[in-house]
Amino acid sequence: MDGMSSDRILFGPVFVGLGCRRGCGWEEIAALVAGAFDEAALPDAARRLAALAAPAMKSDEPGLAEAARALGLPQRFIEEDAMLAAQDRVHTRSATVLAAVGLASVAEAAALAAAGPGSRLLLPRRSTPRATVALALPAVALPGVAVPETRS
Repeated sequence: MDGMSSDRILFGPVFVGLGCRRGCGWEEIAALVAGAFDEAALPDAARRLAALAAPAMKSDEPGLAEAARALGLPQRFIEEDAMLAAQDRVHTRSATVLAAVGLASVAEAAALAAAGPGSRLLLPRRSTPRATVALALPAVALPGVAVPETRS
């Protein structure tokens, strides 16, 4: 591994899973993402590589699009089947969300699905009254950035 220690590797870019209620303002979403980055102690390099991931059913949600613009991050929409496939790896399960949308965890599933096979949660779901966020890392190593410890 070229003498590089494991504490100098980030397992890929950070995928930011998002969930929100209809009409949630971009400011709430952007603040929640920034708070998640701070809580996970992500270095600036990792923050710049991040990508937002939200359920495809929310692709017309203005708050998500505006938050992506404000944060300067790309946005992906994740199909329901990919989110369902990630459900066995989520840490947080909500009976209310399951009854409403058929997924036990929206933000965590979106983050894990976007990050791909073998991905892991860096930060489980955090929420405000109208939005949720979770951070996931893919299983592909990139040199040069420290790996933050998983926070629960």
